[in-house]
Amino acid sequence: MKPLSHDRLAEALVTEAELFGTTIAGAGPDVRVPTCPEWTLRELTCHVGLAYHKSAAIIAGRPTGYVPFDAVTVDDPPGFEALGDWLLDGAERLVAVVAEVGPETPTSTWSPDRRAGFWTRRLTHETVVHRADAAFATGAPYDVDADVAADGISEGLDLAAVFSRLGHPALDRTSLRGTGETLLFHATGSGLRWLVRRTPSGAEVSHEAAEADVVVEGRAADLLLALTERLAADDRRLTVSGDAALFRHWRENTRF
Repeated sequence: MKPLSHDRLAEALVTEAELFGTTIAGAGPDVRVPTCPEWTLRELTCHVGLAYHKSAAIIAGRPTGYVPFDAVTVDDPPGFEALGDWLLDGAERLVAVVAEVGPETPTSTWSPDRRAGFWTRRLTHETVVHRADAAFATGAPYDVDADVAADGISEGLDLAAVFSRLGHPALDRTSLRGTGETLLFHATGSGLRWLVRRTPSGAEVSHEAAEADVVVEGRAADLLLALTERLAADDRRLTVSGDAALFRHWRENTRF
């Protein structure tokens, strides 16, 4: 499948940021996040918002080389009651600065994709998954548009495949290399499929319909959460056929 258009991703990013703010409204800042147990709700929210504000600052600076987030200075996050507005402001700033320079303009990223639009797509899906974390912490309802979830699956699998080949010191995914093992992820209701083949040089992703060593089926939203370890591998919302251990290995070695 083709990636979502940049305009659709920009729209989804702002929507997701706004929904995130709604999800945390009225909750306690020190509530622990069960799917990210090292974080409180405030720390989770600040993690997402700082990514917006820092990536916007990087893009606006028109860098010619790599700029790590640690080298970027932005204002400190506000008190917890104001974090929802701060999140939305950060998402809108990022969308605006990418629109100003153009999504195809080169910038600093931690991926081989050096385009400004990388940040729109990456942070849309970062927000989708972390909004689920916030919902699990607060008991708020959660769902995500099927097209956004499907794009998140594609982006996550493609990133895993890229880093399985590169052997990057900080994002090493060489454990995903294999000897031809295959995993098929099927988004029910849409007909979308992702076939992953583990080869000695790295993982390869295609959209062919083929037999596989393990087949995992579910709604796109549920598949995305399962692939990011927000749903258990044996969650009732999924159907897993074949080598379940292969699916578990993939999950354990692909979390970003």
